[in-house]
Amino acid sequence: MFIGNTKKDREEMLKIIGVNSFSDLVKQVPEKFLYPKFKLPADGMDEMQAAAAMRTLASKNKMLKSFVGAGAYARYIPAALKALLSRGEFLTAYTPYQAEASQGILQTIYEYQSSMAALYEMDYGNASMYDGASAFAEAVRAAVRITGRKKVLYSYGVNPQYIATLKTYFGGGEDYKFIQIPHKDGCLDLAGLEGLLDQETACVAAQSPNFFGLAEDFGKVSELAKAQGALFVAAADPVSLGLFRTPGAQGADFAVGEGQGLGLPLSYGGPYLGIFTCKKEYVRQMPGRISGLTKDKDGKRGFVLTLQAREQHIRRDKAASNICSNEALCALGATIYLALLGPEGLKELAQANYDAAHAAAERLCAIKGISLKFKGTFFNEFTLALPCDARKLRSRLIEKENIDPGLPLKDFYPELGDTLLVCATETTTEEDVSRLEKAVRESI
Repeated sequence: MFIGNTKKDREEMLKIIGVNSFSDLVKQVPEKFLYPKFKLPADGMDEMQAAAAMRTLASKNKMLKSFVGAGAYARYIPAALKALLSRGEFLTAYTPYQAEASQGILQTIYEYQSSMAALYEMDYGNASMYDGASAFAEAVRAAVRITGRKKVLYSYGVNPQYIATLKTYFGGGEDYKFIQIPHKDGCLDLAGLEGLLDQETACVAAQSPNFFGLAEDFGKVSELAKAQGALFVAAADPVSLGLFRTPGAQGADFAVGEGQGLGLPLSYGGPYLGIFTCKKEYVRQMPGRISGLTKDKDGKRGFVLTLQAREQHIRRDKAASNICSNEALCALGATIYLALLGPEGLKELAQANYDAAHAAAERLCAIKGISLKFKGTFFNEFTLALPCDARKLRSRLIEKENIDPGLPLKDFYPELGDTLLVCATETTTEEDVSRLEKAVRESI
């Protein structure tokens, strides 16, 4: 919905927030980004001229071959998904607030929930959230509410952006403790976890594959957490579940994930998809809503909104979450993607990703001076220890070879030194890896 504002409306809004003009409001943004100078003819352009000018500008962009993952992955999206998702019945960027009016929308939500619950082997899934980071933070918040405890333990390998989001959700409150668990060769150190667990611990949060692409042993983490009365929050890549054991099978109380890899484009950072699932006993701590399947008085199948935790329908101070809306279209896209692949297709996809990453790692580690930083089982991504400055290597390859070789980890983990997180998916060909190997070999 678009609501036009008059000049008077804008002046009143600026006055309320304490600035004199829109320029004052955005004065921290460099002017070159606010008012870029384009060479426009004085009398304007017609549509064809404007389109040609845009193509000229777009041609200046570099088309890089990217090996960056770190939570967002290039995957092939079947044409059927785009065709179905663009149907007028579904095509909205916003949550359908009045879902009661549409059995079709309610069914798509129900099918999405069922798919996620089955994929993670959990009892319930909600109607989706903004992204994996917000789903992770909401699960930890739920664990804190349930246990009444204020100490949160998280593994070294949880995506650093998830941890930043988590702390933002808690508003920097000093009443809560967030403690990082030591790692052993990139994975959670079980002995270190055991030493940190106590009766004050609300939950243990871990991710698999973790930020370094390494598979974690959720089962042992869950056992240790339960022994102290704490809950276990597991974050997992949905595609990896085509090969690895599910969070539900390993004792997770809450299982979350980023659903971008299920048929959603990278799109410069969003919109993405937050997967949120939990055990039955915690369903009323679940943010968002649930669509249920029922029968009407004539015995015909129907769908209804069954649970809603949104603060629009209850008192704000009673709300478990501040989730107002989500990207329902993304949830539907993931549902269609999983339906197109089926269980066997998901296994094949996961195997292709596993094989691509291992093939790339083997080729790159054959270069003198380069080795794997961590030795565990990895999926999609692996961490290389380099004999040179990782940032400078990346800059050289982007500038000269049109290749982005991966993410230098020093910005997130200074103690890891010159390491590079490299990603390969089913979209990475043998030719791509050969290009990368040659470019790296000639640049270090």
